[in-house]
Amino acid sequence: MALAQLSLSLQFAQRFKGIERHRAALPRHSVARWIRHALDADGEITVRIVDAEEGQRLNREFRGKDYATNVLTFDYAQSPVVMADLVLCAPVVASEAKEQRKTLAAHYAHLLVHGTLHAQGWDHETGEADAEEMEAREIEILAGLGIRNPYGR
Repeated sequence: MALAQLSLSLQFAQRFKGIERHRAALPRHSVARWIRHALDADGEITVRIVDAEEGQRLNREFRGKDYATNVLTFDYAQSPVVMADLVLCAPVVASEAKEQRKTLAAHYAHLLVHGTLHAQGWDHETGEADAEEMEAREIEILAGLGIRNPYGR
């Protein structure tokens, strides 16, 4: 099966502490590869790496949750082309990667796959069965990319 086509915009917010480390973990070709493996249709996706302040503001404004979270997915269309913005909060991602004893790149790969699935309608917050199905799909995609199970099972 051929991989989906992808139009990718990769953005980094204004300079923040440790931005160089995040840029190094996110080479454009890797980001495109991770997302393409999670796409079931062609996509136009913007990935934006932000600091804690912007991450918190977006989460508060769009989800009503007043804290920075690892990834936010703004999906605009699922057909015929998947169109979405994926916003990842660098300090949260770095903290989680350290806590979970993962490389920064592996955690970004997982979150980009996770966000791309959300952009296509997958939702782990609608019930336990949906969460298990989404996790299984993430594990399958990441295994195909040579990345170990992010859930540690």
